Amino acid sequence: MTEKIKIDVVSDVVCPWCAIGYKRLEQAITEMGIQDKISLEWQPFELNPNMPAEGQDLEEHITEKYGSTLEQQKESQERMTDFGAELGFKFDYFEGMRMANTFDAHVLLEYAKEHRLQTELKMRLMNDFFGAHQDVSKREVLKLALEDVGLNAEEAFAALDNQELRKNVKSTEHYWQELGVNSVPTIVFNRKSALTGAQPVAVYKQVLTELLEAK
Repeated sequence: MTEKIKIDVVSDVVCPWCAIGYKRLEQAITEMGIQDKISLEWQPFELNPNMPAEGQDLEEHITEKYGSTLEQQKESQERMTDFGAELGFKFDYFEGMRMANTFDAHVLLEYAKEHRLQTELKMRLMNDFFGAHQDVSKREVLKLALEDVGLNAEEAFAALDNQELRKNVKSTEHYWQELGVNSVPTIVFNRKSALTGAQPVAVYKQVLTELLEAK
């Protein structure tokens, strides 16, 4: 059996460019017909590690963090909505939308990895946040997401409360930061090279082609 291309996607559940970047990567893999040659894993990154449990108004948060005006924010959201529509991903920005704390989501994604449902849960949570007006820090939202992708919510919440697992997720975050990952998405190929930001489909195809040829 040929060794697979190992892809690590370092990202956050509430990162719009992460959704766009992944969907473009997925499109590249699908169009090349190499799904069986890829091993993909999601790695944790919190855009806002100090986000309070109640979250923060999105407009206020973006202004505070990036200095963007409301007009700039609207333009950016419209652009992302258009990109998402091209890729079959729904962005539905709304008045009063709030940024959420995502640490629990990352712990559950680590749990989902053991059951080979990590991508399913990741995309479900991204869809919840960006397309269904859901707060992905709330346990009732997480419970429905877990059940919807076929995971045992009771078992998952036991894992969520496991201090060892929580510590492991924090140390994984630190591991990627120490390697120099400071913006997401960062897509790492075979732990040797990386692309940051949501690249065009053609760029992912080029990188994947080169990696396949190198084998």
